[in-house]
Amino acid sequence: MKTVSRNGRLIENTTNQEKYLKLLYGTLIGRAALKVLTIPCLSKSAGFFLDSRPSSLLIDPFIKHNDIRMSDYIPKRYKSFNDFFTRRIKPERRPVDMSEKSLVSPADGRISVYKIRKHSVFSIKNTKYTLESILRNRELAKEYENGYFIIVRLSVDNYHRYCSADNGKILEYHRIPGVLHTVNPIANDYFKIYKENSRTYSVIETENFGRLIQMEVGALLVGRIVNNRHHGTLKKGREKGKFEYGGSTVILIAKDENVIIDNDLIVNTYAGYETLVKMGERIGTGK
Repeated sequence: MKTVSRNGRLIENTTNQEKYLKLLYGTLIGRAALKVLTIPCLSKSAGFFLDSRPSSLLIDPFIKHNDIRMSDYIPKRYKSFNDFFTRRIKPERRPVDMSEKSLVSPADGRISVYKIRKHSVFSIKNTKYTLESILRNRELAKEYENGYFIIVRLSVDNYHRYCSADNGKILEYHRIPGVLHTVNPIANDYFKIYKENSRTYSVIETENFGRLIQMEVGALLVGRIVNNRHHGTLKKGREKGKFEYGGSTVILIAKDENVIIDNDLIVNTYAGYETLVKMGERIGTGK
């Protein structure tokens, strides 16, 4: 999918990462390699290396290759590549819209918004999904019929910590193991990514948006979704957790009677565009 800014400007996003993924997912040899790359133990082995001191040699080339503006981040001497990858941003670089009625993006990334129609069937990149298959919970899926499915897809150059979209209390927490495909839309042409990938989700009783589901989805060579312990309570804009190396995704699932999604995000999605957003930026309002 192509990407646009909130003001409608088209953003060039044909990156080396996407060219590599087309090769990996779009060829017989590449898909054969995926049978190995998506094994969780391999992802854990990669994570072990990325936690090691020798992996810090990858940091400078990664910064240059992805044109990362390090002045946005809190200065630190990094002990490993994962230490760098989960770097903390300066708070002033990610201001959070603290208006009571503003629903904010939980992460940096490219956002798509889908209406959940009757029977909870919807399409992402020409692949059909159901809420039941994603949540593995029929009754919970039924509760969100006619609501919104909001995808925030991160790429490797994004900030990989994520926050809470509102104040609230965690009612349920679930972890679903799975294989670790990339979350880039290219992969969706070949695999049901959001159904198969490792993921965690929380059912949250929020102050302003009713019962909201926030889900974190792992990706290729990301063995760890690290959620902070909040003793059951969340604060809007406060860090909820982080992803270790790779592109990943945060999903919000909201009820129609509780939220109004910003119209530009819906229009862009149905026109075939993802919209670039920052963590803490308003993406909708409460009713």
